Formats: sequence, C-alpha cells, structure tokens
Amino acid sequence: MRYIRPVWLTHSGEKKDFEVYSCHVSPDGTRLVTAAGDGHVRIWSTDAIYKAGDTTYSKPRQLASMSYHSGTIHTVRFSSSGKFLASGADDKIVCVYTLDPNPPSHTATFGTNESPPAENWRIFRRLIGHENDVQDLGWSYDSSILVSVSLDSKVVVWSGHTFEKLKTLSNHQSHVKGLTFDPANKYFATASDDRTIKIWRFTSPGANASAHDQANNFVLEKTIATPFVASPLTTYFRRCSWSPDGNHIAAANAVNGPVSSVAIINRGSWDGDIHLIGHEGPVEVCAFSPRLFSKQPITKGPVDSKAPHSPHLVTVIACAGQDKALSVWITSNPRPLVITQDLAIKSISDLAWTPDGKTLFVTSLDGTILAMAFETSELGYEVSLEENEKSLARFGAGRRGAGIIEGTTGLILEERSREGELRGAEGRMGALMGDSTSQSAITNGNGTLVPTASNLTNGAGGSQGIRNGQEVEQNAVPSGGIPSRPVQDVDPNAAKLERLKQRVTITKDGKKRIAPLLVSSSVAQESSLPRAQLMASTSNGQGAQNDQPQTILDLSKPFDGLPRGGLAALLLGNKRRFANVEGVDDGHIERRVGLGSKDGYVPILANTVDGLIPAQPTAGSAGQTIKPDFIRPAVINPSLMLSQLRLAVPRVRSHIVQTFGEPTSKVANDAQANGSRDPDSTKPRATQTDVMIEARNPSQLPITGRVQDSEPCRITVTKQGQPVWQDYLPRSVLLITGNKHFWSAACEDGSVYAWTPAGRRLVNALVLESQPVILECQDQWLLCVTAVGMCYVWDIKTFSSPHPPVSLAPILDIAVHNLQEHVTHAPAVTSAHINSEGRIVVTLSNGDGYAYSPSMYVWQRLSELWWAVGSQYWNTTDSSVGNLKSSPAQSGATLFRSSVSAGIMPFLERRTTHETLVRGRAGFLQRLVKQLLSREGFEGFESNVSIAHLENRLAATIMLGAKDDFQVYLYMYAKRLGAEGQKAKVEEMLQSLLGGLYGADDDSSADEGSTAPRNAEDRSWDNTTDLLCGWQRKELLRGVILILGKNRELQRITVPYARILGISEDGEKDDEVMGS
Repeated sequence: MRYIRPVWLTHSGEKKDFEVYSCHVSPDGTRLVTAAGDGHVRIWSTDAIYKAGDTTYSKPRQLASMSYHSGTIHTVRFSSSGKFLASGADDKIVCVYTLDPNPPSHTATFGTNESPPAENWRIFRRLIGHENDVQDLGWSYDSSILVSVSLDSKVVVWSGHTFEKLKTLSNHQSHVKGLTFDPANKYFATASDDRTIKIWRFTSPGANASAHDQANNFVLEKTIATPFVASPLTTYFRRCSWSPDGNHIAAANAVNGPVSSVAIINRGSWDGDIHLIGHEGPVEVCAFSPRLFSKQPITKGPVDSKAPHSPHLVTVIACAGQDKALSVWITSNPRPLVITQDLAIKSISDLAWTPDGKTLFVTSLDGTILAMAFETSELGYEVSLEENEKSLARFGAGRRGAGIIEGTTGLILEERSREGELRGAEGRMGALMGDSTSQSAITNGNGTLVPTASNLTNGAGGSQGIRNGQEVEQNAVPSGGIPSRPVQDVDPNAAKLERLKQRVTITKDGKKRIAPLLVSSSVAQESSLPRAQLMASTSNGQGAQNDQPQTILDLSKPFDGLPRGGLAALLLGNKRRFANVEGVDDGHIERRVGLGSKDGYVPILANTVDGLIPAQPTAGSAGQTIKPDFIRPAVINPSLMLSQLRLAVPRVRSHIVQTFGEPTSKVANDAQANGSRDPDSTKPRATQTDVMIEARNPSQLPITGRVQDSEPCRITVTKQGQPVWQDYLPRSVLLITGNKHFWSAACEDGSVYAWTPAGRRLVNALVLESQPVILECQDQWLLCVTAVGMCYVWDIKTFSSPHPPVSLAPILDIAVHNLQEHVTHAPAVTSAHINSEGRIVVTLSNGDGYAYSPSMYVWQRLSELWWAVGSQYWNTTDSSVGNLKSSPAQSGATLFRSSVSAGIMPFLERRTTHETLVRGRAGFLQRLVKQLLSREGFEGFESNVSIAHLENRLAATIMLGAKDDFQVYLYMYAKRLGAEGQKAKVEEMLQSLLGGLYGADDDSSADEGSTAPRNAEDRSWDNTTDLLCGWQRKELLRGVILILGKNRELQRITVPYARILGISEDGEKDDEVMGS
C-alpha cells in the first residue's frame, strides 16, 4: 500500500485550502470529481494522480472546473452510466452536468490561475425541490432515478431521464445526512439525525415516468433505530454504504454501548449484531469496495469443467470520521486490515473507491485529497464482475446492457418500434388537447392501435359485432394493428369547440377577455376499481401510459362505496345550505346544529327541496302494513336433504316482472328485484322500446277452498303496453327470462318451459331434479342452475346441449367442506351468466371468477384475489383494458344483448375487486405478500406473479374466444417479456404465433364427432390453421415483433421473424406482405 498526495490536488484559496466535502470516481475509473467550500466542482484525471511522481507526464491534470453553485458544495456523484454528474450545495439546489463531446470554447477564467479546461462539462439541469442544504446524493445502479437528501428532513426522488421530481418523502423527523443504493436496484437507504435509517423499496421508473405514475412507488419498507439510539448529533454526515453482494449495509455513526462503531445491517431481516469497533470518535463515512475478493488466487480452468465449489468471497470496507483515522476492514478478519492515524488535521468527509477496487480516495475538511493504492494481494484477489452479478441475482437484480444491434435489420426494427410508441404518445396528447382525430382510436402503450369502447366486443372486430367468436367487419384496422395513415373522422362538435375556445367575455371594468375552456373528463372509461378508490382520475380515459405497470390498489384500507351522507351526498354533495324557516332568525339552525355536534354527535337533518332542516320525530306507522312481494317459500324438493350442495331457492312471488329494453337490464332472475334496469344505462326512458314479460302467481286460496287445488300461473308478454301473447302454467313460476330468440320460465316443481317470440311452445317441459335458482339466456342459449348446484345449458335452436350437466361443487370448495361432520357455509354464488358460445361464467362472494370449459369438461378459475394482491398488472386504469366491455348497440337487432358477452375478463376482475374491497378479505394476504417481498428467495416474487397473471389472462381469453381481449393481453405480455429479457419465453411465444408450439401434426385436427364448441379450431396455440383466437397469426406476430424490436438483447431472436414478415423493408412493402 502506498499513499499518493500530489501538491496540485487541492481546492486552493488565497490564504488556505478550502474544505473538501465530497469526492467520487467515474464508472470508467478515469476521472475523480471533488467538491469543496470554494463553490467549485473540479474533475481530475486519475491517471495524472497515479503518475504524480513522473516528471515527464504532460497530459492535463485538472480536466474541468464548474462553479454553478452559490455556496459550499456538500456532495458530488457520477451517475452509474457515466453520462451525468450531480452536485448538491447549501444553496438548496441540485445541479446536473453532462459532458459535451465538443471541445471547450473558452480558456481559463480571467484573473485566476485556473488551468484551461480539457473537457467541456456543461450544466444540464438545475433541480429545485429542497428548503435547506443538500447533504448527499445518490444514483440508482441503472441510473433511472437520482435521490437527494437535505437538512430540511426530506428525501426527494428525481427521474434519471427527464429530471422531473417524482416524489418527496417526508418520513424523517430531522436532518437527513446520508444515502446509499442497493446494488440489486430494489432498495435505497437514508440516514438521519432522528437516529434512524429508513429502507425504501422502489421499482425503476421508465423514461417517460411522471409523479402521477409513481404515486405508489418508493414505499417505506423498514425503519431501523436500534444501533443509533444514543448516537451523537455532532456529525456533519452519516454516509452509509451497501455491500457489492447486496447482503449488508454499513451504517455510520452507530454506537455499541458507549463506544462509537459502524453497524452492519443484514438484508431482508434488517437487523444486525455485528459492529466494527475501534474508532475513538463518531464515524461519518463508510464505503464498501465495489469488487468482491477471494483469499486464494482464482485459476481459470477449461470452460466445460465444473468446479466442486465456488471460492469463499469477501468484501472490503473503509471507515473514517471525526477521529481523523482511516480503517480498512475485510469480512474474513475480526480485526481491521489497515489503521491509519492522523491521516488529516480535520475530520475525514468522504471516501471513494475506484471501480477496480484497488485505490481509495480520501477527502478531509482541511483540504486534503489523497489516494491509497493497494497492491494486488493486500486486500485479496479480486474476482470477475460475473461473481457480483451471481450474488445479486439472488435478489432479483437484472442488469442488462444496451445490447448490440443485430445488423441493419435490427436497427430498422428498433426504429419502427419507437415510431409506434411515438405515434401512441401523439395520439394521447391529441386526446388531451381535444383533437377529434385522436378520439377514434387509442393505444395500449406500445404504439399498437386498439379499438375504442364504441367498437369493442368479445370476438368482434367491428362496431356492429355482438356475438362472442363471430366477426362482423365494418371499419377494419389494417394488418398488424397499426394503420398506415391516421383515420380522419368528422367530429360534429369540432366547430362548436372552436367557438368555445374563442368566446369573448367583458369584465366589470369594460375589458375584453377570452374565457378559459375547461378540459372535461366526462367521457372517462370505466375502471375495474370503484371510482372512490382510484388514486387519480384519467382524462378522456387515457392516463399517462408507462412501460412499467402501476399498482394503485391498496387492499389494507377499509372501503365504503358511498361517502358520508349516503346516496344523497354522492349525488348532491355534503355542502348544502340550510332552509330558511319562517319565524326563525338567520343562522339559528346552523348554531343549533353546531351545538349538537359539539360533543361528537351527528345531528340528523332532513334533506328537503328547500334545503336542510332538523329532522322532526314522527309517530310510528299504524293501520294496514305493506304486504311483502312474495307469497310463501317454495316447496323444498326432498332431494335437497341428500345433496352435498344446497343453494337458496327463490320464494314464490305474487308478481314477477322483467323489462327488456336498450340497453338490456341486468338479469334479475336470481330473486333479487322485479323489473330492474341496468344502472349503467344513460339513455332517456322515452327512447327505449320496452318489452315486458310478467308472471302472475295465484295469491289467494283457490275457488274450491282446498290448498291442493292451486290456480294456474298466468304468463303475459307485452310490447309498449300492448299484449303480444299469453299462456298459463299449472305450477307457480319462480324465474323468468327471455330475449329476441325465445322466452323461458322455471316453475316451482323443477320444470322449465320455453316459447318462441310469438308465444308458440318450443319444447316440452324440461324436468329437473330440484327447483331452479338461476335462469339466464344469451342468444339461443339457456342456462339453468338448480338448488343442488347442477348447471344445465341448452341450445334452444337445435334442442341439444354442448355438455352434460355440470355441478358447482368443485368451485364452492366442496373438497374442503365435505370433510366436516356437519353442513357448513361455502362461498355464495353472486352471479351466473352464459356467453354467446354457451360457456358458463360464475362469480362467487370470495371474489373468484370461473368459467366451464366444455372441451376439457372442467371448471377453470379465471380471476381470484391472488392476482389482485400479487400482480403489478391489476391496473385497471389502462385505457385498453377499460374499453374491453360491451358498447351500446347501433340497431334494434341487438336489443337483447347481455353485457357479459364481451370483456369477460375485465368483468370478472371488476367483480373480484368489488368483493375484495367491500368484504375486506385481502388485508391478511396483502400483509403476507408484503413480508415475503423482503425475505431472501422472494426477490422476483412481484415480477413472476405479474407475468403469471398475464399468462392466466391469455389462457382465459383463448378458452373463451375473446378476440379483442386476447390481442390487448398478448401485447401487454410481449412488452413485459421484453422488459424482463426472458429470451426462452419470447422465442417460444414467437414460434407459437408463427405456426404452433410443437409443430404441425396431421393428427392434431379435431374429430368430426367432437363435442367442442363452434370455431374451436383456432382456440389453441398449436393449431394448424392461420388463425389464433380469431386473429391472423401474421397480424399478431407483426404486432409482437414491433413491440420487442426496441430490445436489443432480444434482436437475435426477433430479427429473423422481422425478415420473414418484411418489417425491415419500406412501409408499402410491409402492407403488401401482411396483406398476402
């Protein structure tokens, strides 16, 4: 070891050298930057420092000097990429510099002895966000964020790309004086004079991230206080350091009893019983060497040889502080390797290692800047950086370089991919600015246009398509989902909008002003979350799209769907005026209410037309009571006594009415309400053509006087108040339903009847084993669920069934509950629907959503609470996902269209979110997941669960034949795989899109006698057709290739497919290839 202290290496002043507060080495090891009390940031050549004793050295020693601060500079740090340099000072400003490749245009400053600059470092940004001195800075290891800490007790996070302020963290109670980043890029730690170190968990934001996107990022993970209970408050810094293997944090200014020490904190558990003791004064700065070392020399064997075990690796840490001593420790020794006393006259302020871990730079408040160069074997034998990456891989670190372009084709593919992203950004900006053309289509964040809500149906590509799995072409999108030219739609409100923008008003003083125009968000898309729980609203249904998924659902908090005051407060607001009561002074009611609420009581007020008045007590109702809408409970079938599964049977009601209009009412046949309408309907009542079916059960004793002689039930269908047909049934009716194809009714004795629209009976009475509890229809399909949990599906046109009756027992946890001695409660069935292909879709009270696969004869779970708490893609503000639902019909032919026939997956996930928030069942699971994220072995938990969630969505949409859902989820899945760099899955997906995962097989085609549903030949990845879930394979493959094109590390895989599709050629040739 040798000390290097050149005479010229200083911030010299007229009478003395200025205090040097910080130093740092560039990632390439060629530059040393220092900051001092003279307000200058100086960049030195490390090569000149190493050769300070060489008198023949003629290259520049000081490379640059910047003085953009107006005070003392406390910290200076290079970004991990080496592109930027940041400094913070007592002028409360953070300055960011960048190296200009052009030579400097100026010489030395006039009147000084400064040497002329050799490099042209210029100011890039000035960041204003602190209210006191900036004490420390830190860059994430991927340079995606810059974090600054200050004496104002705040931690500010800045974007490493745009340098926009992303978030301000105000959890500390005193001055924040230190900062360090996790080399695995999962956490950063801040040290404060409140005698704590706080660990913050974060996800690297994208290049276009904003403060709105990062509202739930940068979360406090742990507060560590034990090693600092009695730590002194006299230190100027508390600079901590994270070990290169990611296992430990070295915390400065800790105490072990009465002795100053350095606390070693373990990752995950965030505790530690190891202290580095030996310094006589408080330690202000710690610095781990960036390299791992081995005690023995590393011998490189043959490539194919397997070593019996990996060498024992150690880390090196340097500590210094107010005692003016420097100690260097190695983890394999209990005592320090080097102790240097009185290295400076004043406190040591900062330490910086070179990237190779062989040289340590030291700065002091007496102006000292020196280097300690270690010999090869003094610290140990350094291992390759691959060992660092292996150690960090356990914590989910994914360091990937920029990659190498795979020739000119790869470069063209990357440009085409970025053009799509730019087009998407322009479309979103146009929508925000009110451009009419931007409202015709939206993007899903990757440059690929997806249909808007007005033309999205499950399996239909046109605005008039209403059937699941059938395609009706109207305004077809060009091949690949990216039109060659924007679609110019005529907006009838464009002229009116322009007039409103130029509306002139006259003020009181006679001056003319242009009235501002409010940008409305009244057409925002419906979110799967209840609106009261959204972190922020989106304008025109399109928030700031980001490559990184957002997590905005906090299931640990209680949820109430209505505000205080109930529905009236939701509609009218809580701020209502008090009514003027005759004979009562003004303000008397307000004073009376205020006096009543003084002790915490909430006065009861009557919300009248004139305003709020105190509620008056009223006498109880007397006389005849209102008769309930049901006559009696249904007669229970004896089979229920022997059934393992029992569902509640609807009561026999005197009058059952169901009204059908446009839009179709929510099916009310589950004995909930009579004639209920869809709450989402916004059409006026007068514009709807109502068709009503009603069943009148006998409510009195029969004429004969005997109970067993029941009178018949009368079924009547009317249209606009005029009767269409009438029929009678011998038993009381429990449920009714219908659409444009047929009418149906279920009776108390377990029989089901069906009629044509004109009233002709279609089929004999269908006799079931128990009473029906749910009756649903969609197109020609009829679904009936009985009290013993059996589901029947019939095709009324062909008088057939796609599969035998199926039981609900598997999805109601029957395997768990039947092990108990007595009957127990299982999750309740909240809804049961059938889509236009005859698939059963069921939702439960625990939030799970299921669908029955007739080709596999098994229930499949499509949505569950697990995805809500574990997946980053439970992000229902995405406009492309929010639009996956049925749109209002354009013609009378779609009068009886069910809202579940399109967007089944968003529908099920909305139900999961609703059940979870209302019933509060996710708190425990979320706490469990939060604890798992900090444990070793679960570092990739969020990433793996998020990818699995997207794969679950894709499998569900293929099974259901949900065409548009499948495209949106496929592109989201491709984008995430590209971001994660999962080459195996990407290659497998591209092979599947090209022509089947396992290759074409002559025996793979479906048999003629197969019971699979219609159009099932394209419902598997390895089918031999040119279609996949209703899409042309080339069209899907082209969209995926354009999404993955910007990932250079994947271009070795994607470029061959791009050549096959002709994406590398010009746009016209692309269209010809895709159209062929």
